[in-house]
Amino acid sequence: MKKIIIAAAVLFSTFAFTSCKRDYICKCTTTVGPVETTDNHDLPNQYHHDAEQACQRFEDDANASAPGTTNCNL
Repeated sequence: MKKIIIAAAVLFSTFAFTSCKRDYICKCTTTVGPVETTDNHDLPNQYHHDAEQACQRFEDDANASAPGTTNCNL
């Protein structure tokens, strides 16, 4: 019985601490003078870290290619 409880605890902790893929939305707000626009970018089936990096790339690309300031967040 003790071995079953220990095995169940190990399995539970393995599943509890693994990161899951899920869908994220990267919201980018661009400000040019008094005008503010918002764009949403879907990031389907991503790990959180990968979604953060993709969202940062959206921000970097927008700031490099367009006037104004763009801030993106998940």
